[in-house]
Amino acid sequence: METFLALSAGTVLAFALQALLRRSFLRMVIGFMLISNAVNLIIFVVGRLTRGLAPIIPHHEKVLEISANPLPQALILTAIVISFGITAFTFTLAFRVYRTLGTLDTDELVEAETRANAPAPEREDHLIA
Repeated sequence: METFLALSAGTVLAFALQALLRRSFLRMVIGFMLISNAVNLIIFVVGRLTRGLAPIIPHHEKVLEISANPLPQALILTAIVISFGITAFTFTLAFRVYRTLGTLDTDELVEAETRANAPAPEREDHLIA
């Protein structure tokens, strides 16, 4: 099971890197989402997967070797909440950029921002006093 999950995390990471290399800002956001999910899956696999025993150490044992480590699971839960918040923010940012500049293509965003920040040419009718 751990091998399957490790291979799945590698596959998701490969798709995420491919999405990050696209020119669309929206696909980049999806790539960041996939990377966060792949890292969570990797942390989960590293924390060992065992069923049936709670991670409680009995009095006669110093180290419990056959149970899952609860710390990575707690870290993943926190990371899921944080990544959800960041994803919601970036989707909102992408929506706002699209409404303001009219595109999500990264090459066109640079040109649109340059055009938006350029000073407006002075009109002659305002110069006549």
